Amino acid sequence: MATRQEAREAREAKLDELHEKLTGAVERLVSGPDWARALAFAARFRSRSFNNTLLIWVQHQGAYEQGRVPEPFPSYVAGYKQWQQLGRQVKKGQPGYQILAPVTGRFASANPADADSWRRLGKGEKPRAGEVVRTRMVGVRPAYVWDVSQTAGDPIPEPPAPKLLEGEAPVGLWDGLAGQVEAAGFSVVRVPHEGMIRGANGMTDYTANTVAVRENMDPAAQVKTLAHELGHVLLHGPDAEEARQHRGIGEVEAESVALMVGAAHGMDTSGYTIPYVSTWAARVNDKEPVEVVKATGERVRKTALAILDQLDTPQVGDGTPPGLDREKPQRSEPQRGEPAHERNTPRRPAALVPEPGVRPATVSVASAGRGL
Repeated sequence: MATRQEAREAREAKLDELHEKLTGAVERLVSGPDWARALAFAARFRSRSFNNTLLIWVQHQGAYEQGRVPEPFPSYVAGYKQWQQLGRQVKKGQPGYQILAPVTGRFASANPADADSWRRLGKGEKPRAGEVVRTRMVGVRPAYVWDVSQTAGDPIPEPPAPKLLEGEAPVGLWDGLAGQVEAAGFSVVRVPHEGMIRGANGMTDYTANTVAVRENMDPAAQVKTLAHELGHVLLHGPDAEEARQHRGIGEVEAESVALMVGAAHGMDTSGYTIPYVSTWAARVNDKEPVEVVKATGERVRKTALAILDQLDTPQVGDGTPPGLDREKPQRSEPQRGEPAHERNTPRRPAALVPEPGVRPATVSVASAGRGL
């Protein structure tokens, strides 16, 4: 009979093995042809200014409310001719989103250090011998862009998207995770839809000390999201400098914790976790995705193990039947009064049933933290 320490060590080894499998899966994904095509496509889209981002956001919301686009959040946006270059055409009747495009001019100077020496070149005018030429923004003009959902044509190359879990959650897991969130000083709230938390599945707000999870997902997806947010609570407070500077690191760690907690309860989250982790790991500057995932291993394992140790839910992994106290001495004789037909007969574990649908009052959450 394994001791509690031996069982814990066995579980640690399994968590290490699980993290190695995640690292290998991420490496295979980010080195594949689909990923490369998706990156090449995304590189065609330059980042917009903050003001233009707001303009696009507001106009896309209006288009969604009018039923002209299928999703409430914009994704890829480009000009009319840019979409044509990518093999796509704006659909008939789809008005563009007006933004402010920069107007630039060419300036020349023989003495660049002297700010007053620069002169603007006319159209087609060439600089004089010895002059340096630079382009500067001289104004703005109205321009139009369209979201990809407003176009049709060649398919968009996308990396594999995370797939939400389906079905029921393991019995008691939501309550066990929620208890740990609350023990850390956070309140757990369920919100009706992702629009209340910036389009995310969950959101940890370090200012309001709340963890929100959207309700319009299957229970399995909700409990996986709660495990992810608990990872943020335990790992990524305001003092976690590296995770604050590189959000990708924080997201990799939190989702890896969710993978391990889920796996210990027989949940396969890989269809969501691997694409999610790969995408966020690729966003960490100056580091390869696989390097990011590998570097999180120790912190993730310790955090997942600490969470699992506090749960009294039936868990898989160390071979111990649910409810069995490994350190309790096993009696050799039946107790007095015990029915004869139950003597020396192992009890069957209670059948698993869906978690009751307890729904706290919905609360509007200020999104000031980490989101899934």
